[in-house]
Amino acid sequence: MKKTTKTKWDEAAALCDGLSEDQDALTREIITGLADKWTLWVMSVLAEAGEPLRFSRVLEQVEGISQKSLTKTLRQLERDGLVTRKMFAEVPPRVEYAITPIGIEMLDHVEPLWSWVAKSVGRFQEARTKFDER
Repeated sequence: MKKTTKTKWDEAAALCDGLSEDQDALTREIITGLADKWTLWVMSVLAEAGEPLRFSRVLEQVEGISQKSLTKTLRQLERDGLVTRKMFAEVPPRVEYAITPIGIEMLDHVEPLWSWVAKSVGRFQEARTKFDER
C-alpha cells in the first residue's frame, strides 16, 4: 500500500483555479518576488525597525546588497504595496521607507517557514555533507 502525505497544496491549487488568468499571473509574480535573494531580508529590516528608515540605513543592515539591488527590491516592494516610500522636499532630498500592514501580514505568514528552516539547519547541513561526499 502506498503511503501518501496530505498537504495544503490541494487547497492552494483549488484557490488558484478560481483566479482569473491575470490574478494567477500576479500570484505567481508575488511568490517569485518573495523567493528573491533580498526581498524578505529587506522587509524584515523594515519591520524590525518599527519606524521608517532612510535608504542608507537599510543598505547598512542588509549585508552584501548593492545600491542597485536595494533600489530594485524597494521599488518592487513599493509597487506590490508591501513598502511605502516617502520623499521629503529638503536639501539634500531625504527618502524614507516603511513596511505596510500587508507587508507585516506577509511576514507573519512567512515567519513559520523561516523559523522551521532555522531549526532544521543541521538537517540541511547533514544532507549537503552527504551529497558532497558522493
